[in-house]
Amino acid sequence: MPAVTTVLLLFLAASTCSAQGGEDPVSAPSAGSSPSRVAALTQDGTPAVPPFGVGERLTFEIGYGFIDAGTAVLGIPELVEHEGRSCYRVLSVAESNAFISTFFPVRDVAESYLDARDLISRRFEKSLREGDYRAHDLIEFDHDRQVAVYPDRKEVVPLAAEAQDILSSLYTVRMEDLEVGASVFIENHADRRNYPLEILVLRKERVSVPAGRFDCVVVEPRMRGAGLFSHKGRLWVWLTDDELHLPVMMRSKVIIGSVSAELSAYTLADGASIE
Repeated sequence: MPAVTTVLLLFLAASTCSAQGGEDPVSAPSAGSSPSRVAALTQDGTPAVPPFGVGERLTFEIGYGFIDAGTAVLGIPELVEHEGRSCYRVLSVAESNAFISTFFPVRDVAESYLDARDLISRRFEKSLREGDYRAHDLIEFDHDRQVAVYPDRKEVVPLAAEAQDILSSLYTVRMEDLEVGASVFIENHADRRNYPLEILVLRKERVSVPAGRFDCVVVEPRMRGAGLFSHKGRLWVWLTDDELHLPVMMRSKVIIGSVSAELSAYTLADGASIE
């Protein structure tokens, strides 16, 4: 099930490695936690309350072809301070089920610190466990100097202006007006490279998933030029056709087959509702 990472993390798709088995790292905030949604600045500088916030928790069923492969949880458990900035701690955990784990256990964990005011990534960390494969990476996004710092590698590389990581990009897209036939452009950084990302808004469609029926807009992320998706197949994402743009389904076609993620349960941030 290595393509789980393709579906959940290479879209626009986890805690740090401290999240171990048995915990629920993407749990809802404790009673009295506040605020859940912080006014952010849009690209034109006007303030807006984002459609996501602390307490949002999305659970997906992962399928590999016709096989039930596992689950993935995506959420925002808390606001954290990072270098004097308030950030949403965005967390993604994908795990294989008991059957798949008998021959290919997977636990992919990713964490993004998304600046609550400026809506740009400040930090990204991932820890991958797929069969015998292990990988860990940490990126510090220094937007003032326009560099990405890789502490584990002891490397510093150029960073595109307002670049997102591969997890925070999803939340950035949710802030956009998604009109059929139009595109959204996002600068993305991963694996020591900058990837200009184009999100094509293809069509509207009503879909049924385990969590219910939803009116959606279908989008497809593509790289402008060579990059992440050039040789890794195609990916489509269904987002609710309302102000939340909640991801309810993802489908990916790759060389080794197809992978899907369907929303099976969700909890919204305070003050948010599906129309």
